[in-house]
Amino acid sequence: MPNGILIVDKPSGWTSHDVVAKLRGLLGERRVGHCGTLDPMATGVLPVFAGRATRAVSFAAEGEKEYIAWMKLGIVTDTQDSTGTILEENPVSATEEDVEASLQPFRNEIFQIPPMYSARKQNGRRLYTLARSGQIVEREPRRVVVSRLVLLDSPGDHTYRLHVVCSKGTYIRTLCHDIGRSLGCGAVMSGLRRTRVGQFTESQALSIERIAEAAARGEAQSLLLPIDTCFLQYPSFSVAGEQERRCRNGTPFPAEGEAGLYRVYDEQNSFLMLGRLRPDGYMETVKSFY
Repeated sequence: MPNGILIVDKPSGWTSHDVVAKLRGLLGERRVGHCGTLDPMATGVLPVFAGRATRAVSFAAEGEKEYIAWMKLGIVTDTQDSTGTILEENPVSATEEDVEASLQPFRNEIFQIPPMYSARKQNGRRLYTLARSGQIVEREPRRVVVSRLVLLDSPGDHTYRLHVVCSKGTYIRTLCHDIGRSLGCGAVMSGLRRTRVGQFTESQALSIERIAEAAARGEAQSLLLPIDTCFLQYPSFSVAGEQERRCRNGTPFPAEGEAGLYRVYDEQNSFLMLGRLRPDGYMETVKSFY
């Protein structure tokens, strides 16, 4: 059965769930999940996990994200992007220099109010479900970190292209909305492409068509990245004999090295688990993958 990671180049018009449903069929595997939801209008890097690799989704989701975003000034919508209902249309007097200056307060740590049209839950209900029924509820601001925010160019028509690197949970359309509000004219996100999730990059991303062609030839398995690709930032640790037995049983075992996280392998170099070597000299299981 397939166990591994596919970096999908999500096409515009597809939801992230659409991609997962398609890959369940192509891979013949029920256990398929993704990390880092993309809105339907967005394209780009969507890591998809199959089989035992689904156990790594929560770890991959913690990585920072990188985007190219298009921001159009003078418009405010209910979804904060160009697909929504227009609430305001305003004249734009801001120059490119004004836009550049407006970015500074949004660099580093900021607080965002999650948009109503989002999958975030409040009192057990998705915000977008409440929004579609006409309800607007109070949302708590959430801390996010924008480590890079650069104005790349202006394709014209009061539209600006931004390069954004940010933490998990950052809403790029909310970032555009808030920048527009600071300029006094409003703004929407008119396009978005994600180019990186953690260590997974655009250069690794495969189109749905390419994956489907490989599946038709019975070669989809060859496109999967190994599960341990998620953890290459940690040193490796090999086990054998009694250590391996206890590792496979989920029992801490004595080990030598510096305290911290490790990729743990057996003698055949099969990835067994992400482990944590404790200060007391025992390796414990963080998440098993065998």
